[in-house]
Amino acid sequence: MSDQRPSDRARELLRGAYDTHMHISPDVVERKIDDITLARKFAELGLDGFVLKSHYGSTAERAAVVRATVPEINVLGAISLNRAVGGINPLAVEIAAREGARTVWLPTVDSVNESHEREAPAGAKVPVWVKLQLELREQGIELEPVPVVNADGTVVPELHEVLGMIARHNMLLATGHLSRDEIFAVVDAALDAGVTDIVITHPEFPSQDLSVDDQRALADKGALLERCFTTPHTGKVTWERWIENIRAAGPENSVLSTDLGQVFNPPVEDGMALMVDRLLDAGFADEEVYVMAVVNTRIVAGAQRR
Repeated sequence: MSDQRPSDRARELLRGAYDTHMHISPDVVERKIDDITLARKFAELGLDGFVLKSHYGSTAERAAVVRATVPEINVLGAISLNRAVGGINPLAVEIAAREGARTVWLPTVDSVNESHEREAPAGAKVPVWVKLQLELREQGIELEPVPVVNADGTVVPELHEVLGMIARHNMLLATGHLSRDEIFAVVDAALDAGVTDIVITHPEFPSQDLSVDDQRALADKGALLERCFTTPHTGKVTWERWIENIRAAGPENSVLSTDLGQVFNPPVEDGMALMVDRLLDAGFADEEVYVMAVVNTRIVAGAQRR
């Protein structure tokens, strides 16, 4: 599929959309494209904006520079609460919020749920972030996993503080690479704290692998289910199951994003449209696709609806 080009129909349906999950340069690992070049491509395609994700720091300041350079595209910052920013660090969240960050990702590469990845045998093919962690370990830098719940399954105190900040600053909470039980505990705590915008990060990803019943239950709580391009494109789930889950949980509860930026994957600016073509080919109506690709991406971005 990497050599396919999106259809004109998909491009037109995406006008006004955001891509709210991507990994682009500058970054600590090599990426497919830089943020300013991508913003210019988005402008050419009639897309409205994107969220800059880094596993290792806040992108709020970076986003402000890109907006100033390409003002017609609304580029938004985010922070991922991995060990590089101190884990579940209320101060880091408050500073990111004051700098205009939109999304707070709970631990991804440093989640307890992903800690087994670091024990890959020598010579094994591992994700770029695992490769980085192994390199750091060789230098004597050990990145301890970042817990979000206590032994009894309740949310850790510092996360309660962070959730209060997210609510106060009208930010969006994304669940990162947490496990199923962690996700439910965090979503309930977030709702209690007054958080209104919640995204369940790639529920089909192997380390989440949420059942349809779980996805429906989270949607009933008001969360949006993120359908990432790379999860089926790289074979972590079949396209058929990905599509079945959208049907079962309801298009109105799903939001599209790409998770692109890896050097071996398709161009970042094509990912949303390639997903749209897949959905149209599977029989989804234009209106259903528009909700997932435009209406809900604009909710995740905190943008006004068109």
